[in-house]
Amino acid sequence: MTLARLEHAGKIYGQKVRTRALQPTDLEVRDGEIVLLLGPSGSGKTTLLNLLGGLDAPSEGRVVVNERDLGALGRRQLTLFRRESIGFIFQFFNLVPSLTARENVQLAAELAGSDGRTADMWLGRVGLAGLEDRFPSELSGGQQQRVAIARALAKRPRLLLADEPTGALDQETGQSVLALLRQAAADEKCAVVVVTHDENLVAFADRVIRLRDGKMVSDTRRS
Repeated sequence: MTLARLEHAGKIYGQKVRTRALQPTDLEVRDGEIVLLLGPSGSGKTTLLNLLGGLDAPSEGRVVVNERDLGALGRRQLTLFRRESIGFIFQFFNLVPSLTARENVQLAAELAGSDGRTADMWLGRVGLAGLEDRFPSELSGGQQQRVAIARALAKRPRLLLADEPTGALDQETGQSVLALLRQAAADEKCAVVVVTHDENLVAFADRVIRLRDGKMVSDTRRS
């Protein structure tokens, strides 16, 4: 089943000086699949991810997630929709430094209308049982990224978006993080879209989309 789609959606930044970040693109993302957006810096992959997440609006075309046209939503409606239906994982974790791992996960869950009391369960599922009361500064980079994944999953999102989630990690830790995302897609039946420039991560994806100069140059499903 198609969960999200871009319909001839493209993006131009600027007014006096206009920069084409993404050519008009058609794309469908299905429930439960892991999609890798692969390409060099400036290829348009983060722009595409931001359109899917409603963090940016297309200059043309439209973006539909879970049968909601994001362009038809008002600012407050869009904020609520992102909070309840879309999970975000960033390269530099974006954890609240004054909150413990448990509290970081609880906060995200409660804002999305989920049960924050399940924070320990989600932390356990990403291998952090026993570290619930640690602050981000007391955790390694890999552990902080696992908290970020637990925080995103606690919202029970239909769509999980990850922007260079392994960029600040060593290769072994990065691969373990991708394995966690793959397990999350299987267990939660959510779609996972990952932006990366790391060819080593291809093995974890069901589908690899390559971008260059704002264009989708290939779309390969892996058997």
